[in-house]
Amino acid sequence: MTVTIHDLSAWKQQGRRFVMLTAYDYPTARILDAAGIPILLVGDSLGQTVLGYETTLPVTMEEMLHHTKAVSRGAKEALIVGDMPFLSYQTSLEQGIANAGRFLKEGGAHAVKVEGAQTTLTEALSELGIPVMGHLGLTPQSVRGMGGYHVQGKTEEAAHKLLGDALSLEKAGAFAVVLEGIPRDLGRTITSSLAVPTIGIGAGPETDAQVRALTDVLGLTDGRMPKFARAYVDLEEEITRAATAFRSEVEEGAFPDDAHSYH
Repeated sequence: MTVTIHDLSAWKQQGRRFVMLTAYDYPTARILDAAGIPILLVGDSLGQTVLGYETTLPVTMEEMLHHTKAVSRGAKEALIVGDMPFLSYQTSLEQGIANAGRFLKEGGAHAVKVEGAQTTLTEALSELGIPVMGHLGLTPQSVRGMGGYHVQGKTEEAAHKLLGDALSLEKAGAFAVVLEGIPRDLGRTITSSLAVPTIGIGAGPETDAQVRALTDVLGLTDGRMPKFARAYVDLEEEITRAATAFRSEVEEGAFPDDAHSYH
């Protein structure tokens, strides 16, 4: 049975912690779904982790929809969230509504995620029945304006603004809010102030849930592991080992053998 936004609300009330992981393709989505991961985020982080861009800014709606479709085919029970890419909603309210609708209608997503205090868009989408996940703190789409990847909300004024933005998103109808790159104490304060779940990434352990990029969890980071992440396996080493073994067996004539040939 597919996880719903109502399940997340109930888990918040029960004090049940949960996770969200990024997914970008069919086989990964199928595996994560079978592993019981309740939320799969088709993040615009695919720009860096899959497509090789330096930032998330070049990612297009077509690229996001391409990967969201693949994830929706692989996951049967997880809540699938499509990440609204840069300039897919900032130009106008009408543009944001149309593109959010495409995630559900074409991509097979159940909800969308929007960066920043987009209260007007959040309210409009919620009224149309399009669930919205907010995203505050370090917002990668605004990294140029932030002067780089820096912790946000470190001053009293900045922390107060983030708390106000979180409350505004909740009032506008957001069913959850991602908190990225903020001090632990602020993560705790915002979490205790909201009725909807908070999902932390570099926001301390007191948020209701945690989200990480799958590439970080699998050790596919090209040696650039963020402070807030941990690799649970060195998949880069495993892939290298498997590819090297395959190359060696083919070069030596050991594979394919008779058992792996048709007769």
